[in-house]
Amino acid sequence: MKRSFSLPYKIRFSDCDPAGIVFYPQYFVMFNDLLEAWVDSILEGGFAGYIGRAKFGMPIVHLEADFTAVSQMGDDVYLELDVVRLGTKSFTLEYRCIGQNGDPRMKVQQTLVTTSLETHCSIAIPEELNVAIQYFLNTSAQERSSELSSPQAISSQEPTTTNELSSSNEGTQKQRSTL
Repeated sequence: MKRSFSLPYKIRFSDCDPAGIVFYPQYFVMFNDLLEAWVDSILEGGFAGYIGRAKFGMPIVHLEADFTAVSQMGDDVYLELDVVRLGTKSFTLEYRCIGQNGDPRMKVQQTLVTTSLETHCSIAIPEELNVAIQYFLNTSAQERSSELSSPQAISSQEPTTTNELSSSNEGTQKQRSTL
């Protein structure tokens, strides 16, 4: 079963350029906020504990982005995160911005490496983080690629994983349209 992390998001004035559409670097800010919320949900102590107290980092070493449609001020969208790959010192995430009708707006694949903030050298992914990432990676590539084409529903304003939600497209559209 595919496990994604999703949050609803309203496109704000501060996200947009003078044309009223999302200024593309703002997507990276939104996705970084999504990453922090995901880590907050999977690690005791959250993102602040991982970075601040444990002195581990997760810098980006590779980034690819595809922009497929505009998002405008006032749009309600979903920000989604999937684990694509897990290595020994790095992992790859895919982020998506999806419109309320399921229309893809933007997609990013990002590879992060785990580092020591004391030495700034790469380190093995800490065990607690590794276990949490494996939980989200626990799907076959075939399941992942077939499910990427149909965004999952968001049933509340709280962060969710898609294994907790309805998987039918009809239910997805109905739940999304109620936000």
